[in-house]
Amino acid sequence: MRLADHVVEKLLALVQARGLQAGQRLPAERQLADELGVSRTSVREAIQKLVSQGLLASRRGDGTYLQAAGAAEWLQPAVAPLKQLMESDPHYRYDVLETRHALESSTAWLAAQRATPQDKDRIRRCFEVMLQHQQSGNSELAARADAQFHLAIAEASHNLVLVQVMHSLFTMVLSTVERNRHDMFRLSAPQTLQMLTEQHQGLMQAILDGDAQRARLCIGDHLEHVRTTIQRLDEDRARRERSTRMPLDAGPAPLLPNESTRQP
Repeated sequence: MRLADHVVEKLLALVQARGLQAGQRLPAERQLADELGVSRTSVREAIQKLVSQGLLASRRGDGTYLQAAGAAEWLQPAVAPLKQLMESDPHYRYDVLETRHALESSTAWLAAQRATPQDKDRIRRCFEVMLQHQQSGNSELAARADAQFHLAIAEASHNLVLVQVMHSLFTMVLSTVERNRHDMFRLSAPQTLQMLTEQHQGLMQAILDGDAQRARLCIGDHLEHVRTTIQRLDEDRARRERSTRMPLDAGPAPLLPNESTRQP
């Protein structure tokens, strides 16, 4: 990997680790150079590259800012309508899961082959943060940490196009992760949380071991388990809703005629 691309990846990882949101300003170039262990010239080149890709915006005399949802401008027109659909019809989360399956099968495969020691440390940290929030019962932060875990794997693929697409979907993916976690952890069996934790851990270990085939299988099994679980819960919910539509005065039909109406 060229030095410029390496600095770009390190800068993206720093942005994610800081949890910077759209519209927030990045640290000054001097501070970034110190934290990344590179020259200010390298930082400046990395920033310029990310600006050209639509990930960052440079304002003269005011600094560098993170663009909306970290998405490239060329992806924004495609993502905006999808977010509206997600808000109006939660069943689109199944389409999101299919999209994630297609994307993350590739990012997990590549991450297992390309992850640097720094990438692996960040994946471990994201997993540990997710566990901490799960143990404390903070479902919102756990969902965000869950999404960050998957984004850290995408970044370890070192494919900037995949990274941009994943970042552009971040808000939408996060909303589906939050809803999926709500349904699976509050409405499903208690062991669901433990099972998903083991799936995340298995995926992480496959990447740490450099086993690309196992990483691809792990992410596929994980997302398929999520899909089948929420589908079952949706069907159960729909069944309960149908049962409430029955008139209150309607009772079950008698299996046998009333005693008084029987003929001798």
